[in-house]
Amino acid sequence: MKLNEIRNRPGSTHSRKVLGRGIGSGLGKTSGRGVKGQKARTGVAVKGFEGGQMPLFRRLPKRGFVPYARGKFVPVNIGRLQAAVDAGRIDAGKTITIETLVEAGIVRQAHDGMRLLGDGELTAKLKIEAIHASKSALAAVEKAGGSVKVLKKDTPERVTKQREKTAAKKNKGKAKPAAQPAA
Repeated sequence: MKLNEIRNRPGSTHSRKVLGRGIGSGLGKTSGRGVKGQKARTGVAVKGFEGGQMPLFRRLPKRGFVPYARGKFVPVNIGRLQAAVDAGRIDAGKTITIETLVEAGIVRQAHDGMRLLGDGELTAKLKIEAIHASKSALAAVEKAGGSVKVLKKDTPERVTKQREKTAAKKNKGKAKPAAQPAA
């Protein structure tokens, strides 16, 4: 027996069905897809459909909770700030905000604010404004003679706008109370 003489066993392979070659072929016209509709088209699969059985994503329990008000904050370590001051990218005399860091190219996007974290060492006296600051970061900045102003830790602007819209919808049909005459 030689390699070029090896063949598959008879009946182990089948040629593909030739579709759409006339009514006499048995697979003409609709080519075995039934008639019309979404499923008759190419490349369509109804996602999650299991033939009438309860789909997997509905059989599994719901888990967790994602609050819509959670903002996206940029973590910034004090060591990174010190490196930027040493490189001359940040002026130590000015207040450091997230916008300052974006302009200096230290972070790419401002998102909803900055979280100041305490990794690294800080020797420069800095004045920093952040949405949140860890205890170790606060201690390190104060030890270097600087200060951290923790801004209002309320929800981001986009969430505040959404809440205002919701409140406006609720109050739309309600009449405002009449002003009381001065006595």
